Amino acid sequence: MESTPLETPTESIFITDPKDLPKKAAKKQSKEKKRDAKLLRKAAGVIWEDTTLDEWPENDYRIFCGDLGNEVSDQILSNAFRKYPSFCKAKVVRDKVTGKSRGYGFVSLLKETCYIRAMREMNGKHVGNRPIRLKRSKWRDKCLVGGTSKTEAKFKKKALF
Repeated sequence: MESTPLETPTESIFITDPKDLPKKAAKKQSKEKKRDAKLLRKAAGVIWEDTTLDEWPENDYRIFCGDLGNEVSDQILSNAFRKYPSFCKAKVVRDKVTGKSRGYGFVSLLKETCYIRAMREMNGKHVGNRPIRLKRSKWRDKCLVGGTSKTEAKFKKKALF
């Protein structure tokens, strides 16, 4: 395995040649390169680079959860949707200054069947002390560059809800 040292004399890190890496490591490196692509978003006439989308899976089915109470945390929202096998992540959006919930969040599911089941079963169910309102997340519609994928055309052509 060949490796070349970095140019800076203070660092002793070696970079390996991608051809010598095992297949899994090379696949991980290619996923990281995709994630390094800029994700430009547009809303209210303003364009910006969104780094928060890097936290989410690339080809997921995302649900917008509205009418959440202040007591609902990421863990409470996760526990409500954990019964679906393809559940991946849940996040409650919070105010940057006060840290209070802004009243909505997002849930990520990896399979379409679980997404449809969750939309039907969980809409109107109590999470915390309020019934939640579910909608299809429209985050892909606001992406200009980097957010386009094969599933984007599927979302636009096929309205699930």
